[in-house]
Amino acid sequence: MTTAICPASFDPVTNGHVDIIERAAAIFDRVLAVVFHNAAKRPLFSVEERLEMLRGAVSHLGNVEVDHADGLLVHYARRRNARVIVKGLRAVTDFEYEFQMALMNKKLDPGIETFFIMTSSAHSYLSSSVVKEVARWGGCVRDLVPRGVEERLRAKFVGANGKPLKEVPPLRGPGDWETG
Repeated sequence: MTTAICPASFDPVTNGHVDIIERAAAIFDRVLAVVFHNAAKRPLFSVEERLEMLRGAVSHLGNVEVDHADGLLVHYARRRNARVIVKGLRAVTDFEYEFQMALMNKKLDPGIETFFIMTSSAHSYLSSSVVKEVARWGGCVRDLVPRGVEERLRAKFVGANGKPLKEVPPLRGPGDWETG
């Protein structure tokens, strides 16, 4: 039985994440969708919240298990007897970073392979950061995230009056676009 890991911070889970997990689940016997701590990011949602959202997003997949971990991915892979890491790629910039990580993981554990899955074109622009930014300013993210995630984002960013916590100053006219 081949076990694969789909690691990410999932802050929050997006439809792009779900697409990659679904495609991995169609290839591998067992998939671990794992919420990892990313020291370079300050998460909006707690680990518990991210786990709940992720569980809801992949509950239709019988061979997917949701988990969380800290530390090195290869250490987690060894503990869970996983030999494959699955990463989604949106653009060349993703590839450069993920290629470096794949080489480092291979150096740390030569028995682990990394599989890259190209994102579907419908999700090529999508990231958790973009979703959070749109939600922060009161934009609609309904088509970008799994069911229930939009409400959680709104709860983080909308005040009691129903308006975004951070307001964008209204544009007065074409001159607002000029610089100096």
